Amino acid sequence: MEIVKAKELKKIYGKGETSVCALNGVNLTVNKGEFLAIVGTSGSGKSTLLNILGGLDNPTEGTIIVDEKNLSKLNDEELTIFRRRNIGFVFQKFNLIPMLTVWENIILPIKLDGRKLDEEYIKNIIKTLGIEDKLDSLPNTLSGGQQQRVAIARALSTKPAIILADEPTGNLDSRTSQSVMGLLKVTSREFNQTTVIITHNEEIAQLADRILRLEDGVIL
Repeated sequence: MEIVKAKELKKIYGKGETSVCALNGVNLTVNKGEFLAIVGTSGSGKSTLLNILGGLDNPTEGTIIVDEKNLSKLNDEELTIFRRRNIGFVFQKFNLIPMLTVWENIILPIKLDGRKLDEEYIKNIIKTLGIEDKLDSLPNTLSGGQQQRVAIARALSTKPAIILADEPTGNLDSRTSQSVMGLLKVTSREFNQTTVIITHNEEIAQLADRILRLEDGVIL
């Protein structure tokens, strides 16, 4: 079953002679439960593609469908709600709220949506990620690897249709990077989660079920 379908995606920044084509006719499908890595050098269009897949940016041309919703047909409010409920983001810089505890950071998206917590499910995620003893801690007291685990738990907490991870190991050392990627794969399988990561690290990408290469805005 396809969870993501992108058709002829183009993204052009600027106009005229100064315009830059970040994506040039990208076609992509991601199946439910798949762990996909998109690799490419800096400036290849990886982050632009991930932002469009997650509804954080709009394509200049083309169609993006996530969990049977055509994102281009949603207004800003509808898109915000859809993202919050259906897409989990894991960023390179963690993006944790410094004044909230680990537990508060993890459940924040659910609270913002006004939904009831599935505490058993969330505690299972926390146990899987090995951060049970950090729930009352503030982010600045944690290591980079621990902060990324919290970010993964937060992304999974809403039971999203898809997890999008933007260079999730970019700020981590090689040993911690392997650990975080292993955990992403474990959670993907355990919670039947679809995951798409972008990375420039070939070694990290090898842990995925499938690898796509993006260069100059085109999938090779």
